[in-house]
Amino acid sequence: MRRPTPVLATAVALIALSACGSTGQSAAGGGDGGKDKVNAGVIAIVDTAPIHLGKAKGFFDKQNIDLTITPVQGGAASISGAVSNQFQFAFANTTSLLTAREQGLDVKVVANGVSSTGEPGKDFGAVLVEQDSPIRSAKDLAGKKVSVNQLKNIGDTTIRASVRKAGGDPSAVEFVELAFPDAPAALTGGRVDAIWVVEPFVSQALSQGARVVSWNFAEAVDDLTVAMYFTGGKTDADLVKRFTAAMNESLTYAEANPEEAREILKSYTRIAPEVIAKITLPRWGTEINRASVQEIADLAQADGILKNKADVAALIP
Repeated sequence: MRRPTPVLATAVALIALSACGSTGQSAAGGGDGGKDKVNAGVIAIVDTAPIHLGKAKGFFDKQNIDLTITPVQGGAASISGAVSNQFQFAFANTTSLLTAREQGLDVKVVANGVSSTGEPGKDFGAVLVEQDSPIRSAKDLAGKKVSVNQLKNIGDTTIRASVRKAGGDPSAVEFVELAFPDAPAALTGGRVDAIWVVEPFVSQALSQGARVVSWNFAEAVDDLTVAMYFTGGKTDADLVKRFTAAMNESLTYAEANPEEAREILKSYTRIAPEVIAKITLPRWGTEINRASVQEIADLAQADGILKNKADVAALIP
């Protein structure tokens, strides 16, 4: 039997703790007609600019929500925080959420998070190599050492799909876990043959002379929904409705006002202003492409990341 990933094992442990000591409430109500106090666990990356922008614009206030955004290290921490009632809502990538559901964690999607642009050459995630590397395309990644920020997740699934589509052997790719900020230096230092990163690290690597050999999000699955906002299964339905409305307004505004989205990055990330000005932004539409989520699930099952066919309808009601 496959051992649960350390992160999801932590989530299971947190569920047990919450069962012993939590009130089980999904949100701390303001009381006396006040706003609902909501804590959202969100990764401090380019992808999550809309929720920060929406808070600044008052979209959550309009829905009677007093929003606190708590930075987390990754989607796994978001999931463990949501199932233990630390967060009422959180942000995680598609594969992490599919894995959580398979392992019995009660999470459900409430809004889109971020999507691929679908355009190779103009997307926010890519696989890069050194300028003089013999690797010329995704096909050539077979037999090479490629870094991803988390093993058995959306990075290696989409890279394998890109390699497969290019005519290479996806099973021959050797993945190495490496945090995005450390990847460009690992590439220039020769510790890996290629790196998979998202913005702003794509722009950083390009500025250091690297070149792209695969736009894995755009190549792997059409119109890929990369990540979503979610909640635990017991969150109050009216609160979910209002959070979703505020989130959708935030996504729509960010998509229509990219310069304001860039500007808000300065308030919660340490990305240099000159880098913010040139990074490729993702798409922030409100529609979740369920077909793309199912395709990612099927690819993950084929790769052995998921054991069973995913119930996408249960994850995305």
